[in-house]
Amino acid sequence: MDFGMSRFNVYCKIIDPAKYKSISSGFGVLLREQGFKGFFRGWVPTLLGYSAQGAGKFGFYEFFKKYYSDIVGPEYASKYKTLVYLAGSASAEVIADVALCPMEAVKVRVQTQPGFARGLADGLPKFVKSEGVLGLYKGLVPLWGRQIPYTMMKFASFETIVEMMYKYAIPTPKDQCSKSLQLGVSFAGGYVAGVFCAVVSHPADNLVSFLNNAKGASVGDAVKKLGLWGLFTRGLPIRIVMIGTLTGAQWGIYDAFKVFVGLPTTGGAPPPPAKA
Repeated sequence: MDFGMSRFNVYCKIIDPAKYKSISSGFGVLLREQGFKGFFRGWVPTLLGYSAQGAGKFGFYEFFKKYYSDIVGPEYASKYKTLVYLAGSASAEVIADVALCPMEAVKVRVQTQPGFARGLADGLPKFVKSEGVLGLYKGLVPLWGRQIPYTMMKFASFETIVEMMYKYAIPTPKDQCSKSLQLGVSFAGGYVAGVFCAVVSHPADNLVSFLNNAKGASVGDAVKKLGLWGLFTRGLPIRIVMIGTLTGAQWGIYDAFKVFVGLPTTGGAPPPPAKA
């Protein structure tokens, strides 16, 4: 799951910068106005949406990575492995976001408009009544704009970082390392990859939040209100910390599951096939 900033409702700062002047003051204002429970408002659509998206993303990535590798053959799959990672992760994210988009729309509306709804149970029908079923998907294209580059960076950089760690930082070949060491490498590689992800996806993340909160708003409205500098920088430091930690945890959990079922951990590309 990729909760990003949304778990703590800091999107309110993006929507109303005059009120939420900084990350620290934003937490204070939110605590005073909504209490401690305000930090967890919208957790049900967040949990369901990002669980479905995460399962689809990781599962379809494994499928498409093998699918594209089989298409080009072992030699080219090894030679151009980064392109295989990028293509596989992009294809997986396109599918995964279709499951995420409706929950993302409801989550952002619940979080950024106090009084709109208490959560998913009353927020979803209220959203549909107001904007129709298609309204749940009005943020799909910006969501793709945020998530596809994010996921491409996440998977390709993770695979590359882990491969470099096994090549330059760990003297023992991967298949001879303990499972605990391999899982530690997965977490470290995931954390660094998460930092890159946060930077790449942040402008589109701000756009998605704005569009889902403001009825009838366009991308132009968002750019005019937030400004180009605001799109790239507003809320970025906390997002870097959170995305790095969460991405590291994701890879750690995912690879722990793979170890549990007897599969090798992700990353650490095998040597290219020997030529005949």
